[in-house]
Amino acid sequence: MRPKDIRELNNEEIQARIVAEEESLLKVRLNHAISAVENPSEIREAKKTIARLKTILTERQKAESTTNEAES
Repeated sequence: MRPKDIRELNNEEIQARIVAEEESLLKVRLNHAISAVENPSEIREAKKTIARLKTILTERQKAESTTNEAES
């Protein structure tokens, strides 16, 4: 997923995607431990996607907390 696509999602959708991507990564890692994965770059891409999702979610949370502090 590209950051542009992630930014179009709301926070709940991003959190749901994080859970889904982490489950997918776990399955790929387990399959890789048993036998060679067809495309080993899947593991790297899944990790990067999770990092992107978490980064954008954190950015939004920090922006919200800054806005809330400014209003107080």
